[in-house]
Amino acid sequence: MNESLSVLIVDDDVSIQNVVEDILSDGGFEPKAASSVEEAIALLNAHRFRAVIIDISFGKDHVKGWAVARRARAFNPALPIIYITGGNTDEWAIQGVPNSILITKPFPPAQLLTAVSQLLTTGTPQVAGH
Repeated sequence: MNESLSVLIVDDDVSIQNVVEDILSDGGFEPKAASSVEEAIALLNAHRFRAVIIDISFGKDHVKGWAVARRARAFNPALPIIYITGGNTDEWAIQGVPNSILITKPFPPAQLLTAVSQLLTTGTPQVAGH
């Protein structure tokens, strides 16, 4: 894995994982997916990621992506976080980590690639993708 372009995807929906992996691969990134909090933490321990894309709601774990993002930031306080969700947008201002971006599903591939590139380039989001 090319660590300079590696991006962790945390989502328990394999179909969403596959879509996001395809978008990132087409954009020149090296995606790695995790389906659970435990798997995400193990990958964060084993690899150095440039960004993390996290679904806010995990069905089977009953864990919110907010907590996963905070754990990811414990590994790297400057790690870019992009939340994806079909809802929960009203919670982002309170629950989201600083300097993160929220994108609502469904989203066009360019929106996700722009969000990742923007955070990697500037470290600070300019707009949220609502």
